[in-house]
Amino acid sequence: MSLTIIVIIILVILVVAYVAMYNGLVKYRNRAREFDSQIDVQLKRRTDLIPNLVETVKGYAKHEQETLTKVIAYRNNVTEADNLQDKVAADNKLTGALRQVFALAENYPDLKANQEFSQLMEELSNTENKVSYARQAYNSQVQQYDTAIETFPRNIIANIHHFESMNFIEIPEAEKEAPKVKF
Repeated sequence: MSLTIIVIIILVILVVAYVAMYNGLVKYRNRAREFDSQIDVQLKRRTDLIPNLVETVKGYAKHEQETLTKVIAYRNNVTEADNLQDKVAADNKLTGALRQVFALAENYPDLKANQEFSQLMEELSNTENKVSYARQAYNSQVQQYDTAIETFPRNIIANIHHFESMNFIEIPEAEKEAPKVKF
């Protein structure tokens, strides 16, 4: 009789451990998905600000139309991207085009002094920081999730329930180089 109780206790402990590990994997995966969603939210906020920025700049820099056209095209690429990697790639191009718009302010003192332009620049800067944070948080959570599904004994549960590893957001080689500052 006591052997039966011991076997039941061991089985209960194993079931509880199994459930706890499975739920932990689900938690890690869902948190990574949440951070993926936060990236989308911040990119959406950023793309919503861009038309206002472009309209503000248009009035001051009429012959900079090519730069503004690129910004709108890249913005559209971000909103139309289907997956995180494509969104990040499109967003990287958009960031480069926005840097050109920010540089325009140096050539147009009236634009630089425009309060609406200053507010938009500040909002974009804040949003850029939030996008950066969301990317870091996503990569951190993906690292925790991937580690959890690859380590024993969770890897057994992960394989049984088809948990797939997730991809990190990576910076293209061209953007890893530090900008050159010239005086």
